[in-house]
Amino acid sequence: MRPDGRPHVTPLIAVWHADAIWFTTGADERKARNLAQNTSCVLTTGRSELVEGALDVVLEGAVEQVTDDAELKPVAEAFAAKYGTGTWDYVVRDGAFSHRDRGGRALVFRLRPVRGLGFGKGHRSSQTTWTFPS
Repeated sequence: MRPDGRPHVTPLIAVWHADAIWFTTGADERKARNLAQNTSCVLTTGRSELVEGALDVVLEGAVEQVTDDAELKPVAEAFAAKYGTGTWDYVVRDGAFSHRDRGGRALVFRLRPVRGLGFGKGHRSSQTTWTFPS
């Protein structure tokens, strides 16, 4: 939520690693400022096509910023494995990610979901709910 109570939604890339979904943002970006005030978060992903077998997923939970370099290293590797080493080639530096060639600083957040929703698409749509252990 924004400081005035309006919702804030933005697309981002993420990886699944160690029973959590991980994402990054700059320290001065709206996402980071919102999460500093309220750690409740909803992440969603899907496809715009109504393709048989496609699944839209919504994950709910509280996020935490992770700053331990040893914990962040395999997450940086997961980003590289999923997205390649071009744009998202992160190195771990002082409790955050940095672009290998461009520098900068990206805070890293982990969401361990407590609830998930799945929406199947295609000729026959479906919906399911998952709960995750805390």
